[in-house]
Amino acid sequence: MTTDHLRAASDRIDAWLPQTQCTLCGYPRCRAYAEAVARGEADINRCPPGGDVTIEALAKLLKRPFKPLDPACGVPKPRLLAIIDEPECIGCTLCLTACPVDAILGAAKKMHTVIATECTGCELCLAPCPVDCIALVPYPCEDNQGDWPWPQYSREQSERARARTDARLRRLRQRHETRAARQAPRTAAMPSRHNDDARNATKAEIRMEIRAAVKRVRAKKMQLRASDRNSREG
Repeated sequence: MTTDHLRAASDRIDAWLPQTQCTLCGYPRCRAYAEAVARGEADINRCPPGGDVTIEALAKLLKRPFKPLDPACGVPKPRLLAIIDEPECIGCTLCLTACPVDAILGAAKKMHTVIATECTGCELCLAPCPVDCIALVPYPCEDNQGDWPWPQYSREQSERARARTDARLRRLRQRHETRAARQAPRTAAMPSRHNDDARNATKAEIRMEIRAAVKRVRAKKMQLRASDRNSREG
């Protein structure tokens, strides 16, 4: 298969993925899974959000037999929305880094918030949060009645999620290239050991700040529990 044919096949496959970017298929984003399917490296039954709709469409498109969703990838479930308990947020930015569609706004040491209309419910922001201040709730939307195959996603939402993912990847790539170009003269002038020590020191400082913030939040929660307990006993 030529590069052009592979790209065209990947486009057709990607069009049948709802673009949650959840990684449940085992690939870092929907497009990567589509490309793996096009190359014959991945099966057609690895997208829980797409469910039977996606499997049936890919089976027809690729002339393969239908097969049930691979249970190792998860199970279909209602669309969810991430919400942040903003007073508990410590501004660590880990969820911003994890979100594949840039659906979280915030800055270091500042309160974060989720852009509800852009959240795909991928759940990737949950695990990195050190203070467990992110929860999932049912997505507040009516079933899609348009010409889109998935009742919980509109054509606009899926296309926007794809576009936001691509934009995020471009932004990260540009940031990496800019940073590398800026650091190149200094890297050439400094011993490698010095550069490694500087990077490690910065990472250690960030980890220390996060641990300190987590400690403060936990102490606050314990204080509130003790106060509630004393109120009930009194």
